[in-house]
Amino acid sequence: MVYETMSQQELAFRAHGLTKTYGEGRSAVHALRGVDLEIGRGEIVVLLGPSGSGKSTLLNILGGLDKASAGEAWFEGHCLTSMTDRALTGYRRNHVGFVFQFYNLMPSLTARENVELVTEIAKHPMSPEDALHLVGLGARLDHFPAQLSGGEQQRVAIARAVAKQPDVLFCDEPTGALDSTTGRAVLRVLQDVNEKLGTTVLIITHAAATAAMADRVIHFADGAIRDVVLNDAPLSAEEIEW
Repeated sequence: MVYETMSQQELAFRAHGLTKTYGEGRSAVHALRGVDLEIGRGEIVVLLGPSGSGKSTLLNILGGLDKASAGEAWFEGHCLTSMTDRALTGYRRNHVGFVFQFYNLMPSLTARENVELVTEIAKHPMSPEDALHLVGLGARLDHFPAQLSGGEQQRVAIARAVAKQPDVLFCDEPTGALDSTTGRAVLRVLQDVNEKLGTTVLIITHAAATAAMADRVIHFADGAIRDVVLNDAPLSAEEIEW
């Protein structure tokens, strides 16, 4: 069991005894097996582990997309595991941004219009233009996804996620479909979001090299945390050896 008390640092998340089981009886799949966890506000955290190790399940629970079978998960003093579906919807809308491996952009909308989809429902959004400038796409506002490279499309997806100024950004394999050069550029954007907005960033990845940019690295295996490594000197994205 890995459970550490963080002194003199506000927590973004904490979990205790978190479990998730799909199905029943002999066919039951134990995706999480009693996870204890603390993540500090403003950290960049990388979750490493093979497919099926439980890291995406944990992200889905902390992100309010799924519910635990048992245990507790908290976000800044709010118990996620006891929230109603309506409360979780409000949590996702007001506090959380998601970035996935596949960009999920609307092909008939420009970069600006794709970001506007989020700003129209957010409480205190930045402008689509500011969000796209933040990710280095100020000159591509009126381009459609088909006119953008894969890395640029991923940056639009990041701009869309951060435009509502979320407290937390969940990234599930954000560089999985990108080459090393483009992947570093996307990770640089995530570092910029963390540094400029103070956003807590959680990154799920198979790319072990990404761990070098994290404040905290959480190693998953068989539905449990096997190790937590604190990094006193995170590298910039440009320094990562892919």
